[in-house]
Amino acid sequence: MSPRYRSGSSSAGTVIAVIADVMAVILGLWILMYLLEANPGNELVQFVRDAANVLAAWSRDLFTFDADWARVVFGYGLAAVVYLLVGHAIANRMQRH
Repeated sequence: MSPRYRSGSSSAGTVIAVIADVMAVILGLWILMYLLEANPGNELVQFVRDAANVLAAWSRDLFTFDADWARVVFGYGLAAVVYLLVGHAIANRMQRH
């Protein structure tokens, strides 16, 4: 095993990166479900929608496009990109120290 994977800060950085990835996947999955008009009565769809609403609470109503699909793609997509960028930047910073 390389020394990079033995340090505590490396492990913490990996955990942060994985959490950021999971958050982005949930947001991306909600965008996909919305665009494909997934059944809103399905429990999985409801869970993903609720989780995405919590994760994108700060950005989901940021844009005021006329088309609903554009608001969903840009509002939730922005949150996904920010979580990826910030999460991986923090993880990389932790792995360097």
